[in-house]
Amino acid sequence: MIGRISGTLTEKQPPWLIVDTGGVGYEIEAPMSTVYQLPDTGQPVTLRIHQGLRDEVPVLYGFLTEGERALFRALIRVNGVGPKMALAILSGISAAEFRRCVEQKDTATLTRLPGIGKKIAERLTLEMQDRVAGLAEGLGGTTAGALSGAAGSAAEPVPDNPVAEAHAALVALGYRPAEAERLLKGLESEATSSETLIRAALQKAVR
Repeated sequence: MIGRISGTLTEKQPPWLIVDTGGVGYEIEAPMSTVYQLPDTGQPVTLRIHQGLRDEVPVLYGFLTEGERALFRALIRVNGVGPKMALAILSGISAAEFRRCVEQKDTATLTRLPGIGKKIAERLTLEMQDRVAGLAEGLGGTTAGALSGAAGSAAEPVPDNPVAEAHAALVALGYRPAEAERLLKGLESEATSSETLIRAALQKAVR
């Protein structure tokens, strides 16, 4: 079981990353809360890993902090919440804000996240009550997701088509293509990178 990977960040196309360790490139899926805080490609990085299976093929999920990984593991224990939905939750709302939603039973905010209907939101607020209390120490600002405004690394060169990259990332996180288009509409002026577009679109989604 892989618990941690340290190496060089060679590719970053949210929500997928490739980290090269000793000549082996590990493909890793990460929430946007982690992606925002990653260094530029070519720089060293260490990620905490949760190893899962998808269609009997090993899948690696990467997190910068133990708090993020612990919350991810708690989320996928909730009936009806798989790894994809857990990544979408960590991407679309800060860990501290998620804890607030659970403690205050704020299902309205949770249902604005992709794939979460009223029943799943109610189940999250019920089943996660004790779990978020136990994870309280790890659910501070360092694990913040899209709403936290956490600063990332220095701005990277603008990709050829940041809007297309942002659209693909939103779809990968669970938004329908038409919904992803709607969220990105009018944000083109913020296209310093696909990451800034994704952040703005996710903030727009939960307003």
